[in-house]
Amino acid sequence: MSTVTNALALAAPPSAGLTQYLSFNLAREVFAIGILAVKEIIEFKALTEVPMMPASVRGVINLRGAVVPVVDLAQRFGRAASQVGKRSCIVIVETGTEEQGGGVLGVLVDSVREVLDIPSADIEPAPSFGAQIRRDFIAGIGKVRGDFVILLDLSRVLSLQEIGALTDGAVADFDPVRA
Repeated sequence: MSTVTNALALAAPPSAGLTQYLSFNLAREVFAIGILAVKEIIEFKALTEVPMMPASVRGVINLRGAVVPVVDLAQRFGRAASQVGKRSCIVIVETGTEEQGGGVLGVLVDSVREVLDIPSADIEPAPSFGAQIRRDFIAGIGKVRGDFVILLDLSRVLSLQEIGALTDGAVADFDPVRA
């Protein structure tokens, strides 16, 4: 079991006014997602490419018998594809129910950092300018030990309907059972 997975298992229940986030690196920037959406973290392993997927969907993995699509966040943000390194991880997240257009997805990140407790008073709204990713992808900016962490809105970043629209619905119509 990796250190990060251990950190997730040991994450204490948040105190009143605190929200827990999993922080990670992506192209020298620090991002975070709400810990409640995180199911697990796994080491990067070979992906199976699926034809006609948008570039940000790098492929699928077999996770204990389930087919899980893996999204490259760098490409989703309009950047070059992530270079897989020794510390690259796939963060398995749940983005909501299938009826809501969500499900279980893998997110490719450069490395996982830590679980952060961020008080709501230390979270600012998304900036109206200057961000290098779409403003609607940002849930807020957290202040942690004098640094800023970009808090992502997973429902927007990983919207299967929106990603599917990039290739005429190939992802929205993707059926892992048939894959």
